[in-house]
Amino acid sequence: MGLIKDIYSVAFYENFGQAFAEVDPNFDKQKFIDAIYEGNFAQKEWKDRMKHTTVVLHQFMPENFPEAVSLIDKIIENLKKNKFTEGNLAFIFFADYIEIYGIDDFKTSAKAFVSITQFISCEFAVRPFIIKYKEKMIEEMTKWSLHENHHVRRLSSEGSRPRLPWAMAIPFLKKDPSSILPILENLKNDTSEYVRRSVANNLNDIAKDNPQIVLEIAGKWFGINKETDGIIKHGCRTLLKQGHPEILRHYGLESTNIELSNFEIKTPIVKIGDHLQFQFHLNNTNDDAKTIRLEYAVHYKKSKGHLAKKVFKISEKIYQPNQLIKVDRNQSFKIITTRVFHTGIHQLSIIINGTESEVLDFELTD
Repeated sequence: MGLIKDIYSVAFYENFGQAFAEVDPNFDKQKFIDAIYEGNFAQKEWKDRMKHTTVVLHQFMPENFPEAVSLIDKIIENLKKNKFTEGNLAFIFFADYIEIYGIDDFKTSAKAFVSITQFISCEFAVRPFIIKYKEKMIEEMTKWSLHENHHVRRLSSEGSRPRLPWAMAIPFLKKDPSSILPILENLKNDTSEYVRRSVANNLNDIAKDNPQIVLEIAGKWFGINKETDGIIKHGCRTLLKQGHPEILRHYGLESTNIELSNFEIKTPIVKIGDHLQFQFHLNNTNDDAKTIRLEYAVHYKKSKGHLAKKVFKISEKIYQPNQLIKVDRNQSFKIITTRVFHTGIHQLSIIINGTESEVLDFELTD
């Protein structure tokens, strides 16, 4: 598998330049490609290459922003004719173009987002507009939640997430998300799973700052249909991992008479790059079947010496009376870009329906 930055290749710019030239006879494809590769392009990472492409593209676009947007629409239509598919990540610079050069033209930009997001998602690009225009932008996005195209409907939810990963947070929505709740209400029965998953992700964001709002929505939406139930369950995943009492009661997740035994760390000393191995037994000693949400927590040692807990789900299923199972599990300590490991004592615990067991120590070494 190649590096993500390599989607911006010579072949890509040749094909894009050709599609551009076919709708604008004045476009100089070779001059555009030369401008792309000026300087230290080879050393740029993916995001820098994307931003660089936006800036270079601007040099070849009309100075008048509405005219530039009209030209982008024509280029996208030509790309579609040339078999470029929706969602091709390389073209996210179209959304970036609107974010950078359209921030002072609300009307044109809002219309552009509707068009462009049907080709490449604009979820990151809309966020500066929400921060600048607040209610005005959210009102526009509420209209998008009723749009006939599922990409536009998803943008209304995904773009308004208070804590969208890899994007700027929206502080006023973290504090009070009430203005975006009508968007989620409009989408709770959406026919597209793509949209419904976005609604769940938005709810999960809200739950991190305003859990009571999400708990109230869960109570109101529960039982409407299986799809809406699925939204609630996925949208409450952080609350479930936190063992929030109210959401545990909502799903009937009780830990009474669920017995954990023979909990053992099989590799008490683990090298970075290897796996932690552990096992335990679980027994439902109740007289009736119980739903058991089974998780484990790794308490990672951090750079300042404190421990930080991360919860991992094992399963959630029904256990019959006196059903005894053995669970064997491995947890990777392979080096990845999103986590830094620190040597020393770490801890492990088992979580049964939100109730955490005693913790066991293990040592991570070089």
